[in-house]
Amino acid sequence: MALLSGLWTPELLWSLSEGPRRFSEVRRDIPGISAKVLTSRLRDLEQRGVLGRTVMATSPPTVEYQLTPLGLELLPAIKSIVAVGSRLILRDAPPEKQAVLG
Repeated sequence: MALLSGLWTPELLWSLSEGPRRFSEVRRDIPGISAKVLTSRLRDLEQRGVLGRTVMATSPPTVEYQLTPLGLELLPAIKSIVAVGSRLILRDAPPEKQAVLG
């Protein structure tokens, strides 16, 4: 649970679940996160071994982030959280929206 704790961590892992992403792509996936907080969360998760960082020799340098094997092991938990959240949204939606969402 300690690996999943922290604001934005589940959203960040969900964003990276589709494969390597650049900083700007992750930021676009999570519109409410500031650049400062995103940088901090990425560094923390890199130090914990949940994600890896690859610097590409381009001009300007490009950095991609991807889940490590440990990060990939966390995906089933994240997917379960998303599934429960989706069911709760559907349950709490008015009946006319349930037909559209379901």
